[in-house]
Amino acid sequence: MDDKPRFVIITGLSGAGKSFAIKCFEDMGYFCVDNLPTTLIPTFAELCAQSTLERRRIALGVDVREGEYLAHFVETLRELQGKGYPTEVLFLEAGDESLVRRYHETRRQHPLAGTGNVLDGIRAERKAMAHLREIADRIVDTSGLTVHQLKDLLVDCYGATKGRKAFTVSLVSFGYKHGIPYDSDLVFDVRFLPNPHFVEGLRALDGREASVREFILKHDESRQLLDRLKDLLAFLLPFYQREGKAYLTVAVGCTGGRHRSVALVEELRPFLEAQGFPPTVTHRDLERE
Repeated sequence: MDDKPRFVIITGLSGAGKSFAIKCFEDMGYFCVDNLPTTLIPTFAELCAQSTLERRRIALGVDVREGEYLAHFVETLRELQGKGYPTEVLFLEAGDESLVRRYHETRRQHPLAGTGNVLDGIRAERKAMAHLREIADRIVDTSGLTVHQLKDLLVDCYGATKGRKAFTVSLVSFGYKHGIPYDSDLVFDVRFLPNPHFVEGLRALDGREASVREFILKHDESRQLLDRLKDLLAFLLPFYQREGKAYLTVAVGCTGGRHRSVALVEELRPFLEAQGFPPTVTHRDLERE
């Protein structure tokens, strides 16, 4: 059968959303299997290819619970690709703070924590999964995503071909004091712009408010920056699209991720829509502040 099954391998850190992602893939019509030993994946692929059932889109969950089988993942991946199976690796991660909070909320035990604390387990897992992260086709940091935003992102990237955009753009606002988003392709620092945080009446608001955006954009340097960002993105995005890139994450950062970065992202949103690249927008650190 020439139409070989397409595989998406979902992996990443415990607590970053793998189980939820697998449910999303099931909702999208994928045949999903979690924690199949990696050495059995090529045999499983052959069975799916020979099956009379329509199993052309398959999602496999792989994580640190694989134990000794995890060491064979890279050679398994190469074997799949060598046999002509389209295969993509999706790696989900989150910051230590987010992962610790999620474990405390669910009262689950981290698989590598043993008799230690959750943070020790998280750090051990980052080390154990580092080689999978290096070969991943797509890395998603779920720290600032709600389950609804994560589902929208997965549907956008892995949904039915006729309903997907060939090239997707994500706009992310963030605060430098919380760290740069791991999955950023382009990062712009707007901390040099006038800060509404020091203006009475604006501090409690955020960059989605018209009064905050008016304050920022009344300054010449803000308008110049916005114009140059638009020119740069208008120049770059068609190139990325023609090169076959599936997605681009544009991150805009200020100090706390509440005012300037949010305002600039909100100004870029309609511009990109008008350019034919309607973006997904995430204000990662807005709730932290």
